[in-house]
This record gives sequence, C-alpha cells and structure tokens, in this order.
Amino acid sequence: MLPAAARPGEVVVTGLGTVNPLGADVDSTWNALRAGTCAVRPLEHDWVEDYGLPVRIGAPLAVDPSDLLPARQMRRLDRASQCALLAARQAWEQAGSPQVAPQRLAVSVSPGMGPVLSVMEAWDTLRERGPRRVLPTAVPALMPNAPAAAVGIELGARAGIHSPVSACASGAEAIAYGADLIALGRADVVVAGGTDAALHPMTVAAFGAMRALSTRNEDPATASRPFAPDRDGFVLGEGAGILVLERHEHATARGARILAVLAGSAVTADAYDVARPEPSGAEQERALLQAMERAGLGAGALGHVNAHATSTPAGDVVEAGVLARSVPEAAVSATKSATGHLLGGAGGLEAVLTVMALRERWAPPTLLPAGVDPELTELGLDVVGPQGRSLPALEAAASTSFGFGGHNVALVFTQA
Repeated sequence: MLPAAARPGEVVVTGLGTVNPLGADVDSTWNALRAGTCAVRPLEHDWVEDYGLPVRIGAPLAVDPSDLLPARQMRRLDRASQCALLAARQAWEQAGSPQVAPQRLAVSVSPGMGPVLSVMEAWDTLRERGPRRVLPTAVPALMPNAPAAAVGIELGARAGIHSPVSACASGAEAIAYGADLIALGRADVVVAGGTDAALHPMTVAAFGAMRALSTRNEDPATASRPFAPDRDGFVLGEGAGILVLERHEHATARGARILAVLAGSAVTADAYDVARPEPSGAEQERALLQAMERAGLGAGALGHVNAHATSTPAGDVVEAGVLARSVPEAAVSATKSATGHLLGGAGGLEAVLTVMALRERWAPPTLLPAGVDPELTELGLDVVGPQGRSLPALEAAASTSFGFGGHNVALVFTQA
C-alpha cells in the first residue's frame, strides 16, 4: 500500500454536509447512528390513505427545510434542491468558506429521480386549475440540474455546474466527476454530492409496482434490513449529502483542515438490464478494484466499506459476492438500514458517513433484526452488527453505489 497521507496532486475532502432522515447535519446524523436509531416510520401524508397505497412507510427528512430557508427560496426551489442547498451550506462552512476564484470553483451535484415534487405539482395545477395558473418558476424548479444550479448560483461557481445523473448512483458519480475536474486541472474546489426528495404517491406506487419497496408497514423500524434472509425491498427516504473536494496544494496553501483524501474513484456499467444488476457482479467488482488501484491500495488494505445494500433480494446478494471476493477483510456497514434509501442522495450521504468512519475509526452499525442471510455469511461477508464496530487501525475505506440501468460507482477514501 502506498502512503495514505495526501500527496501533491491528490484530491482532499475539506467539508461535509447533510440533511437526511436521521439528522439535520453531520453531527446529529452521526450521533443517531451511534445510538442505533432507525429513521423509518409510518408516512403521515394524507395521500397514503387517499390512494390506498400498499406501502405506508418511509424515511422523511429529520428537519423541515422551511425552518432553515427563506420563503422565497421555498417557493422557487424543489425539495430536492432545498436539501442540496442546505447540505452544501454546511459543507462550505466546515471547509472554511474557501477563498477561491469563481473560475476555479465548480459544482457537481446530482439527483437520481430529479425534482419529482415540482413536476407533479405543476401537472396537478394544470389539470385542476388550467394553464394560466401554472407558475413561471415551474420549469427552473423541475429541471434535473436544478439542485446543482441552486448550489452553484449561491456560491458563484463559474468553472462549471454539473449533474451527472445515474439513478441511485448519481450522488457517488457526481463526487467521482468532481474529483476528475480537479485532476484534469479544471477546478481547484468542487462542491459535490447527491440529493433527492421523491416521497410522492406516484413514486411510492411505481416502486411498489416493481416490488422494490418493503411492505413491512406494521414494523417500520425493521423494514429496511440489508443482507437479512427475509429482506423484501428498500424504504424510500429523502435528503442530501455533500462534500467539498479540493486540490491538495490549494487546501494546504490556505491552511485548511483536511478531513480525508479521496484517493481513488471508478465508474463502470453493467450494460445488462434497466433494473436488475448483472448476476455475476463483474462490473461492480471492477469499479471497486479500479478505485483501489487508483488509490494505490493492495489486497487487504481496505478496512471498511459502506455498502450500497438497499435490502432488495437480488441486489444485496450480488453486492455481497463482490465484497466477499474483492475485500474479504473489510468490515461492511449497510447504513440504509437506519436511513432508508435516499436514491440520488444515497451516494452523497454514504460518502459523508465513510469519511466520518475514517475520522472516528468506527464502522456504523447495520441494523439486523433477523441477522445476516446464511447464504451471504457463507460467502465470507463480514457485516458490522447493530452495535457498530471500533476499527482503531482503519486507514482506508470505500463507499459503493449502484443504480438502475447498471451504473456502478466506487469511492475510496484514506486518512489525511
């Protein structure tokens, strides 16, 4: 293994931010994870009963954006954009509000579903009240690039504002793309991550029709159970996770506190099916191995993985095989058991949690109400239990993200 300390030309992390079902910021989220809290609960929206939805649970935000944003931004921004903006502000503040030329500052923030609530709201207005009542702000609110634009406009990012959308891998791919922007010399600082807020009757009904969602309505706190023998689908959540990425020389020149090194990233594709993962997991594995290679890490050097692990029958078993083959000594956490699945926001949040795991040298818990599937245990998968796990020698950790369409992303972080 090459030295884990930041080297010239490397991309470092100097800020973290999140709003999600567990917490309104990084500290509250991390404390909730340490306490073994699960954010899944019965949905209180009227539409659950109005439409007779078979799925009545979810993981809503732990904070109301209207308590933190002015009325004007609440009116103009979709909820996914609101989440991204709140998380970006936190990350930017922790990074010390870097003094960087606008032409050297970029944004790479992606949703997976896009601003669904604004699309449906505009459609409802058209049907119920006619075209004259559709707001002129509807299109800027519902564009897939709207969350990135909201962040980029606020920060004055003129090196580029990007939204590489790849379903549930979007947040992670946006981070990988942000690292590429720095490596290519196009930016010194990139605000990168993912967001989504798609708790709507249409999305719940559609995912339910795919049998992708858990139907454990009577026991919400145990519904999201990655790697369990009786897993039956994911729980839909909402929120954002954002990192401030920075060229190492730029960060050290301004005396920034380096939280971690984004030492390697890789993006591959299954090119197999629009929804199902390719059964062998070959391209998922290639993404992880490429990211490790780019990080200069040999076999056995990766001590922790925050797995994509959505709690679906097919997805978990494919990923478990990949991790057992490629990083058998890594302690594997599945934090969606606590947060639900944030779709495009998942990769961003889980990257934040991976950096925190490195800093605290502690692997977050996987809530395991039914234990680990014996089939996965036989593969050699080392799943972190409900108490979490101290990892005093942790030097390198990874986050994996996969999306419908066969998108695969791996991010490898090392100690600063």
